[in-house]
Amino acid sequence: VNENQKSVLFNKINKHFNGDLAGKTFAIWGLSFKPKTDDMREAPSLVIIEKLLEQGASVRAYDPVAMKEAEHTLGDSIHYGKDEYEALIDADALLLVTEWPEFRAPNFNVVGKLMKDRVVFDGRNIYDAAELREKGFVYYGIGVKQTVEQENAAV
Repeated sequence: VNENQKSVLFNKINKHFNGDLAGKTFAIWGLSFKPKTDDMREAPSLVIIEKLLEQGASVRAYDPVAMKEAEHTLGDSIHYGKDEYEALIDADALLLVTEWPEFRAPNFNVVGKLMKDRVVFDGRNIYDAAELREKGFVYYGIGVKQTVEQENAAV
C-alpha cells in the first residue's frame, strides 16, 4: 500500500498531461522522506523523480535540508534550486511532496508569475483548493475527488 501511494501523485500528473511528459519541467518542493530531516530513504520524491525522468521530463527541485543528500542519490539528473522560488522558473507544474513549514504559505502571485503553467499537485493537501482555483491555478490534491467539470477545466 505504501509503495502504491508513492505513485498516486505521478498518476495524477500523467493523467493531467495526457501521458505526454516529454519536454515538460516539473518543480518539486520537498525531497526528504519527512520534514525537518535530510533522510532520503523511502522518500516519495525519488519514485516521482524517477518516473518523470523516464518519461523525458526535467525536474527542478528544492528542499530546505536534504539537497546534499539528494545530490548523493540523484547526482546531476535534476536541477537543484537555491530556494523554492528558483525551482519554479518555467515549470509546467509544481509538485508539493514533503510538507515543510516553509512551503505552507508561499506567495502564489509570485509562484504564478514564475511558472510556465499554473498547475499544482499537492501531495500533502496543505493548500486550499478553492483559493488556488480562484487565483487561476489548476489544483490536484491527494484523495481529493474532482468533479467532471474541474477535471475538464484542468486539461
